[in-house]
Amino acid sequence: MPSFDAPGWIGDLGSPWILAPAALALWIAALLVLKTIVLGAMRRVAARTRWTWDDIVVRALSAPLAIAIVASGLLVFGRILPLTPEWDRAFDVLLAGAIVLALVLFADRMARGLLDRLATGSSALEGARGLIQTAARALIIGLGLLIFLDSIGISITPVLASLGVGSLAVALALQDTLANLFAGIYIVADKPVESGHFVRLESGEEGFVTRVGWRNTWIRMPANNVVVVPNARLAGSVIINYNLPERELAVPVEAAVRYDSDLDHVEKVTLEVAREAARAAPGGVPGFEPTLAFHTFGESGVRFTVTLRAADITAAPRVRHEFAKRLVARYRREGIAVPYPVRTLDLPLADAGDLKKRLARPEDRR
Repeated sequence: MPSFDAPGWIGDLGSPWILAPAALALWIAALLVLKTIVLGAMRRVAARTRWTWDDIVVRALSAPLAIAIVASGLLVFGRILPLTPEWDRAFDVLLAGAIVLALVLFADRMARGLLDRLATGSSALEGARGLIQTAARALIIGLGLLIFLDSIGISITPVLASLGVGSLAVALALQDTLANLFAGIYIVADKPVESGHFVRLESGEEGFVTRVGWRNTWIRMPANNVVVVPNARLAGSVIINYNLPERELAVPVEAAVRYDSDLDHVEKVTLEVAREAARAAPGGVPGFEPTLAFHTFGESGVRFTVTLRAADITAAPRVRHEFAKRLVARYRREGIAVPYPVRTLDLPLADAGDLKKRLARPEDRR
């Protein structure tokens, strides 16, 4: 029987140099289609949940999965081809690098997404976001590089030792800067002060916190100048925060009346004036019931404290102003006297006449 010889190109289809590119293309195409289907399903599930972290995970997975798919395809490509051991080693290094790159990219995107999510609820964290993101990225890249070196057989022990010595030298050189940096992280995390709070420092300065940075905190004083406080000093000092636990605060006002005053009448009139001032003063709290307490027998009269309430620290001077103005006018109408300083001199009778002559007018002395 006559024999049939297949064309040469049909035999060439079994060549590894033909099969390897075909397998590479099919492998990558199939896995990319699978990635699209899986991520699409994950996005639909994440869209139906209130949890925001799943959206961050889905967004962070897309590019790293594509890199991992291409890297796995290259591994299949290298295993089909009859390569020398050197080329096999190169493909292994390439695969390890691609996997580490995918992990680094995924971790970086996750860290950025988490930081963006947390920064939306914290103005202080928003101000330090650039620094935190840079530090997190440097840490992730450094860990990824160490993992890559270890995966290809390079010992990382000398690298770690060098990093330890270098880190010690940097820490000693940047001691003050690092102290302020970690104090800033503490302030951001613990939130003893935040942007917009009115605070008074241990040294006496007071004002509104305008910015909490990675090294300094800016405080705008009532005179519209700015005090820049290093975070280390701020974290180690006593701070009065007038916004915590709430913005409203008590406004005590000291006053006094003469000893011959009717204290019941004084109390009634003063509390009426306090209620009127709370309703009239900008920033007053009309629903708060003021209190009055007599507490001291002074040199010239009975002293007492009236406690009002203001919506915030900036409204306290206006509440005091309105109360004092109305109280003086009402006391005048009611005949209640605010005492002047009085001194009583006890002298022997023998000296009283001589003192009287000395204090008399010149024409009375003759």
